[in-house]
Amino acid sequence: MADSVDMSTFEINRSTYDEANEEHLLYKATPGISEEIVREISKQKGEPEWMLQKRLEGYNAFLELSLPTWGPSLDKLDLSKIHFFMKPDAKSNAESWAEVPADIKRTFDKLGIPEAEKTALSGVGAQYESTVIYHKLKKEWEDKGIVFLDCDQALKQYPELMKKYFMTSCVPIRLHKFSALHAAVWSGGTFIYIPKGVKLTMPLQAYFRMNAAKGGQFEHTLIIVDEGAECHYIEGCSAPQYTQNSLHAGCVELHVLKGARMRYSSIENWSKNTYNLNTKRAVVYEDGVVEWINGNMGSNVTMLYPASVLIGNRSQSHYIGIAFAGKDQHQDTGCKVTHIGKDTSSTIKAKSISKDGGITAYRGLLSVKHGATNTSASVNCDALMMDNQSQSNTYPYMDIKESKVAIAHEATVGKISDEQIFYLMSRGLSEEAATQMIVSGFIEPIVKALPLEYAVELNRLIALEMEGSLG
Repeated sequence: MADSVDMSTFEINRSTYDEANEEHLLYKATPGISEEIVREISKQKGEPEWMLQKRLEGYNAFLELSLPTWGPSLDKLDLSKIHFFMKPDAKSNAESWAEVPADIKRTFDKLGIPEAEKTALSGVGAQYESTVIYHKLKKEWEDKGIVFLDCDQALKQYPELMKKYFMTSCVPIRLHKFSALHAAVWSGGTFIYIPKGVKLTMPLQAYFRMNAAKGGQFEHTLIIVDEGAECHYIEGCSAPQYTQNSLHAGCVELHVLKGARMRYSSIENWSKNTYNLNTKRAVVYEDGVVEWINGNMGSNVTMLYPASVLIGNRSQSHYIGIAFAGKDQHQDTGCKVTHIGKDTSSTIKAKSISKDGGITAYRGLLSVKHGATNTSASVNCDALMMDNQSQSNTYPYMDIKESKVAIAHEATVGKISDEQIFYLMSRGLSEEAATQMIVSGFIEPIVKALPLEYAVELNRLIALEMEGSLG
């Protein structure tokens, strides 16, 4: 029998993501949240009165609502020290990378985004702090009527669509304390409209980068996929490591109309001082399909549960996700699905890896409302613990109000055993390579679902964060 395996060899190399630039800001809000700051954000953006009122509604709701009493502790998150709006000294929405300041461009070059844009993407948006500094859609897709902007621009160019869909039926302002905060201080993000019947065959991508210490980023993503249309959107996120805490509380709203199909791929790779308290929801209409592909590495605490509301008959939701928690990390992630229409179906496949005392948790909700007959749903949770100090928890919740349904749930927790390592080493592999092979096999379903052929930086994230950097 081999000696006890040293799992310290399974490490994450964050050098690509942890290098911070010197701050060059045109405006930096004083720390903390106030009505004055909310009004200043709206004023600087030149927003219409209705959006200012929406922000103020969010601010007042934020003051009234309580922090969640379940899940990871948020006691160390001091919102009075967070800068809720920071405007970099850079042109917004540049259509050429040559117009982006050299230090910021170098950051995105390291992440591989300009290179990926040339070969594999139909359009790219890049946000730095509170501002989208680069945004471009290839002409062939523009000619088909696709709209790809940031939400600040969409508010000016498509005010009717923004007023109809922005934090109304999908993510209500008062959903929870951090959705209310987001409504008050949101900035930048992505707005996509895919016209009826248009099938986008190359993904659109946005990358969100926080740079400054004690920063907050609150991008808003609003995607409307019209009847019979198809869209694939990739989102990447990262931030450098500081000793002070940062906050990410973005919001994603997907409207998948009749017969439409939406795939949303997200890799969130925040640093270990970041609280990632994100809200993601989809409303899916008749014969519509939404797919969530989710990867959570980085961050000190993550609370993220992409949700699908299956309103239409025969609508579908499919979720596949991976969470990695190392030392001083608590990844509380999962998925929520509400079945309302008839003959709807959903699948949830969640995997997690914990190491060095890291904590992972699957927290999910499967709700079947009265009248949602012939619902078919399955939930599968697999956890891999690399040592005896780590934790993995499962909190599945099911609320079934209809009898004519087919529901399945399965959960497993495992540990890499000395026997597995010894067997692979006996076949000529080093201990490091054996460990990597086992982890790679565990996450294979996630890797297959991610658009690795499309974006270079996603390849890097998967290689460094999921498989580890061994050596």
